[in-house]
Amino acid sequence: MDQIVLMWAGFAVFVGVLLAFDLGVFSKKSHVISGREALMRCAAYSTLAMIFAAGVFHFQGSQKGLEFLTGYLIEYSLSVDNIFVIALIFTHFAVPPQYQHRVLFWGILGALVMRGVLIVAGTALIQEFHWIIYIFGAFLIFSGIKMLMSVDDEPDMENNRIVKFMRSRFRMTDGYEGQKFFVMRDGVRMMTPLFLVLILIEFTDLVFAVDSIPAVFSVTTDPFIVWTSNVFAILGLRALYFALASVIHRFHYLKYGLSLVLVVVGAKMLMIDIYKMPTAVALGITAFLVGGSIVFSMLKTRADAATDGAPDGADGEARRWWVPGSPAKGAGGSTPASSGEAAAVSSDGKGQ
Repeated sequence: MDQIVLMWAGFAVFVGVLLAFDLGVFSKKSHVISGREALMRCAAYSTLAMIFAAGVFHFQGSQKGLEFLTGYLIEYSLSVDNIFVIALIFTHFAVPPQYQHRVLFWGILGALVMRGVLIVAGTALIQEFHWIIYIFGAFLIFSGIKMLMSVDDEPDMENNRIVKFMRSRFRMTDGYEGQKFFVMRDGVRMMTPLFLVLILIEFTDLVFAVDSIPAVFSVTTDPFIVWTSNVFAILGLRALYFALASVIHRFHYLKYGLSLVLVVVGAKMLMIDIYKMPTAVALGITAFLVGGSIVFSMLKTRADAATDGAPDGADGEARRWWVPGSPAKGAGGSTPASSGEAAAVSSDGKGQ
């Protein structure tokens, strides 16, 4: 018991130091995250995850090490789908690039808390009621099929229920107030559009966590492995967003790969009492589906790269799917505000 407490406490201190260093050094001043800086951060967080994995292999054995690696790969892969929505939110609300890192930092803090609660609850349910794992498995298969069928659907941010609720309940400034979430106006505390964006980011992660956490439970029910794999994936999410922001429009086929990953891990959970798929096999299938869909996406969208992600391919044929940063469907060819523009967002959500 003492060893378990020590592991949890040590990891909590480690994460706290990382976040404090990030907030006190990297996020001390608002600035635009360059592609080079984003790639360096991605490499740093991935390296830390691999060092941690090596520690798990050494101290807890190869089985736990494989479980961590598989869980981490699943979480990290599914976080790319989260990036699609983050890109949409930043684009729709024209969030200035220098403030995006601050939003993601506080968003990830909230995500760590929410996922921690879900992991504790999920672990308790599975340990108390084994049949819950069948519900998780069926839910993952349903989620995978639903994702597959909605690949081409464009989220409607203007009619989003969270956006409507926040605008109807709280006073909001007409535009951004630097990197502030709240400001005082004539003795009244007002919310800025940046806080609305933060709320949307938090809600988005909650929705994705409902899929991703049960997916890791298909690999292991060890709460420490589930939690640590989630944490490392989330910590690298911000850097991954900035690293992929300029090429995210080329990742359309990745959604097909991710949907199949959900179906596979869901099937693994349903068959758990009949056939226990080796963790190494699950790791290989996940890597093949995710890696293959990324390679296929990049090959199939070579023409888009030459036109900087324009909505039409080199052959003039209209693109058949929606991607963040492309003209909205039915928008008559008008391009939404770029995330690089510092356009103000009024209280009714439209740029001034």
